[in-house]
Amino acid sequence: MYLKILSFGIAKEIVGSPVFDFELESEATVGDLKRRLLERFPDFMALSSLAIAVDGTYAEDDWPVLEGQEIALIPPVSGG
Repeated sequence: MYLKILSFGIAKEIVGSPVFDFELESEATVGDLKRRLLERFPDFMALSSLAIAVDGTYAEDDWPVLEGQEIALIPPVSGG
């Protein structure tokens, strides 16, 4: 399946774009997506965390990913 993924903050810098296309096997989960992203973009390993939102909701690793969903990469955020 083909996904359109949104990226923010340092995630956008790592992938080089605010939106990018990504291919993933059918019946994949968020955990599968994370593993594939780390393979393609090893710089993600340097982050303390990387959250993935599916259709506007933070998703756990066992959530299914379906073609057509809005997927967003949300890096760690700091503030003060």
